[in-house]
Amino acid sequence: MAHEQANPDEVVLGQEINAARVVTLNRPRQLNGISDRVVYILAQLLEKWEKDDDAKLVIFKGAGRAFSAGGDLKMFYEGRSDDSCLEVVYRMYWLCYHIHTYKKTTVALVNGLVMGGGAALVAPLKFAVVTEKTVFATPEASVGLHTDCSFSYIHSRLPGYLGEYLALTGARLNAKEMIAAGLATHFVLSEKLEELERQLLNLNTGDESAVRAVITEFSTDVQIDQDSILNKLSTIDKCFSAETVEEILKSLESEVSIDGNQWIAPVLKSMRRSSPTALKITLRSVREGRKQSLPECLKKEFRLTINILRSVITGDVYEGIRALSIDKDNAPKWSPTTIEEVNNEDIDRVFKEFSSEHELQVPSSDSNRWSGKYEHTVYAKSSQ
Repeated sequence: MAHEQANPDEVVLGQEINAARVVTLNRPRQLNGISDRVVYILAQLLEKWEKDDDAKLVIFKGAGRAFSAGGDLKMFYEGRSDDSCLEVVYRMYWLCYHIHTYKKTTVALVNGLVMGGGAALVAPLKFAVVTEKTVFATPEASVGLHTDCSFSYIHSRLPGYLGEYLALTGARLNAKEMIAAGLATHFVLSEKLEELERQLLNLNTGDESAVRAVITEFSTDVQIDQDSILNKLSTIDKCFSAETVEEILKSLESEVSIDGNQWIAPVLKSMRRSSPTALKITLRSVREGRKQSLPECLKKEFRLTINILRSVITGDVYEGIRALSIDKDNAPKWSPTTIEEVNNEDIDRVFKEFSSEHELQVPSSDSNRWSGKYEHTVYAKSSQ
């Protein structure tokens, strides 16, 4: 039996088909950017379906030419003068915990762009299917943010120092590279995606081996291209294992003239165009992530995001969004303007723990798994 959400214009569509449940991100004109309503509906659907014994399999997909380009930057910009984005930030990090720990079998069908918070709905899933049109990136540092939505946890667990490289440069990976790096599980040609989804909907089970068998039937074994950045991992590890952003830049500069290292010049250019403060925050967050649990990473990232949006040490995030999405001049004026001017004591301030009631309330056990909602926090009470 099929049941479709009543409003086809809703930003997230939820369908119930046999034992499958389908989430469709439905803001195609905004490349399925993640807004406050998107997060709210996603959390509602996922809680409902996890508690539904008839729901065995949950499929995530995006309408149009993107899966999701990540957080809605204009939403943050419009909330720059107050804490109006605090609710969506809290809800998103709380949702990230449940995405990572979801109790039902999950499949993402990722055709097109998948970035930042959008990728946080993909990388943690049991099965992530990508196509020849899939492009992945975590470009937050380039707009004055940090690698968020659980990516200090995800990136710090990638091979070698690839996570630091992706976080600091905003570099893009194609589908083959996502699979090789462990950010996706299967490659399926985009023309076969609809039929794959149909077969999954008819499966009537969430059994992982059965789901895997269906996806494998449609998938193709792929190898990374010869010129892939993943073939430069030894140099990436050598440079991005350095302790500070300054040392990473210095290491890259010493490698750039070596034959075969032409790829480094655009990497340096990209890093130098990013917010110096954001680069320092991002590196420290990913480094800390190597030793932190998922809840610890999410709590830390929540603090960082709130402090950055509150301009605790700089307003770079709003300058970055202005340059990229508002005026579109691509000429942000960072403050401070250089890495050397960024004060490490200021960086310490954005990492400082909040009081316990102001922290992200991550559930402590399965018995209270869906507790800690925004509505029950001190933030909701203070905004009433």
